[in-house]
Order: sequence, then structure tokens, then C-alpha cells
Amino acid sequence: MAVKLVKTVEGMPVWLVTGYREVRQALADRRLCQNAARAQRLADQMADGVDLGSDVIHMLNSDPPDHTRLRRVMSGAFSTARVTALRPRIEEIADELLDRMGRQSESDLIRDYAFPLPVTVICELLGVPADDRSLFRDWSTALLTHERSVAAQAAITAMRDYLERLLAHRGDGDDLLSELVRARQRGQLGHDEVVAMAILLLIAGHETTVGLIGNAVLVLLRHPQERAELEANPDRLPDFLEEVLRLESPVAMATLRFTTAEVRLGEVDVPAGQFVLLALGAANRDPHRFSEPDSLRLGRSHGHLAFGHGIHRCLGAALARVEGDIALRRLLIRYPGLSLVGGEDDLHWRDTPMLRGLESLPVTLGCGSGSSG
Repeated sequence: MAVKLVKTVEGMPVWLVTGYREVRQALADRRLCQNAARAQRLADQMADGVDLGSDVIHMLNSDPPDHTRLRRVMSGAFSTARVTALRPRIEEIADELLDRMGRQSESDLIRDYAFPLPVTVICELLGVPADDRSLFRDWSTALLTHERSVAAQAAITAMRDYLERLLAHRGDGDDLLSELVRARQRGQLGHDEVVAMAILLLIAGHETTVGLIGNAVLVLLRHPQERAELEANPDRLPDFLEEVLRLESPVAMATLRFTTAEVRLGEVDVPAGQFVLLALGAANRDPHRFSEPDSLRLGRSHGHLAFGHGIHRCLGAALARVEGDIALRRLLIRYPGLSLVGGEDDLHWRDTPMLRGLESLPVTLGCGSGSSG
């Protein structure tokens, strides 16, 4: 069934939506809301001990008009023109990382490449010291893996304190933290909203792209014929990335929504006052929308939902695409002999229902150029 009622581990009833048509409809339906405070009150009526994180309000757990205001502040920072201007710097970062990888015959591609590339980019955009990037990985892992546990609460507190210290000295620069401070000074954002926006940008600005790059490399290793085709014709990489976004969606589940009125999804009437989970990964493999959905097809006509749909569609989609394209393009050129160490049964996926990404991806570099120079 494309829509069915399930229960969370806390016993809270949730409508799980897996069909492409139904997920796409729900993503654009204004009767499905994300207001954090209202969602928490609803959860309190349904089950004990459910904490939805309503203490941190940002674009992903707010509705218009607040969502419109919050998104408008940051929309220019991720425009196509601004992202295109970042390409030379992203290429430089990729080459530096590949140089370091070339000093050893084996590497963990997640640790050494897929993670540091996007986290360095978002740190530079925000004006956050890249030397602190290991902290961000630990914090985001705690938040995404342990949800609202003690570890997650500690991570939120530590990240908030860290960003508060940085924001206290921002305002005159051209980084995103300075832009947020200036937006607060103009009255567009409150102080708590500035901190929450910084947290969201820092986590969302790298986590999903880490998954995209890691998943894309694994798909390449699984498909030697398509890999050879891409090595011979790198201009097809954008097509490949769109197919990876569909086939191995880095965001498996959209953020939680609730109905404010009865909504018909497919053949099911979901009553008002119900929570709804939208399975993006499942929708992107719906055989009613994509023929041979479990197969890699470079020429496929797309329309995947990996970046969502509607007003909450991923603000950083253009940046993720550019980072993924550069990461793969540079990797294929430098290390054409790249291969997996061990078998796929030895690989471990991150323990989070929202994201689909590898914990690590051990590879041997094979023959290749160890230097970009």
C-alpha cells in the first residue's frame, strides 16, 4: 500500500506514505504542516515521551508566513549564480583532498573525501573555522542518529554555544553568519532564529552531500560498464548524479508533517490531526513512476523527489549538484583504478531513518595520479 498507518517506537501513530504520486502531492499540500510547536502539542496527546525538537525553530519545522520570511533571508546565498561562482574554490578543495589521499594506497572515501569536501565548503560559506569540522560531524551524528536522546540534547547545547560565540563577532564580513547577523539587525530575524538557522545550514549544508558523494561512488563501483562510459564521457556525469539521487536518495525520509484537515492521499483519507511521514527514497523507486526502478539508467527522464517538492524543496540543491559533479569528475580523472576494499557485505549504513549514507567506504586507489599538479 502507498499509504498505511504505522506506529513509532514510542507508540505514536503515523501515516507512512511511500508512493510517488502520493508523496509528491503531500509535499505540496498546504494542509500538511510542519509548525514545531503545534506538532509537539499534537504528539503530547498521542503518546508519552515524544520530543520533536520544538526548542529549535528553523525553515524545516515552520510554516508560512514564518517559513517564507526565514527562507527569503537565505535564498540569495544559494542562487545558481552564486553557486556557479563557487566552482573554482570547490575544485581546489577537491584537488587538495585527492592529493592527500594519494599519499597512501588505501583510503576511507567518506572520511577522506566525501565528508571534508562539503563540510569545508559550508564552513567557508558560513565563516566557520574548517579546523572544527570534526566537531560538526560528531554533533550532527548525535542529532541524526540518536534523535532526541541525551546525546542529541548535549549536541544541540554544544553547537548552540559554539555558534553563539562566533555570532558575537560577526556582522561586517561577507560570510553567511555575518548575513544572518545583519538580518537580525534589520529586524528580519530574532536572535534564536539566527542561531537555529546557523545550526540548520551547518548540518544540512554537508550531511546530505556526504551521502550523495559516497552513494554515487558506491554505485560507480557496482556498475563498471556505466563507470567506463562516464570516464570516456564526463559530460554525462549530471545525468548519472540525477539517477543516483533517485536510486540511492541521500534523504530517505522528509521531515515530519501533520494534517490540519482531512487529506485524501491516493485511495486513503487521512483525517485531520494526524502525523504523516513521506518516504522520499521509496517514492523514488515506485514502479508506477519509474520503469525498472531498482536499475541504474543514465538516460532516464527524471522528476525524482530527492530534494523534495513544494515550498520546502531543498534550498541547497544547486550547491549539492555542483559539489557532487566536481567530486566525481575529479575522482574519476585522478584515480581510474579505484576499487572497493572487501565486499559490500562489510559496508555499514548510518543508523538514521532520515538519511541514507555510508559510515565508511574503504577503497584502494589503484593506478592514478597522486598530484593535481
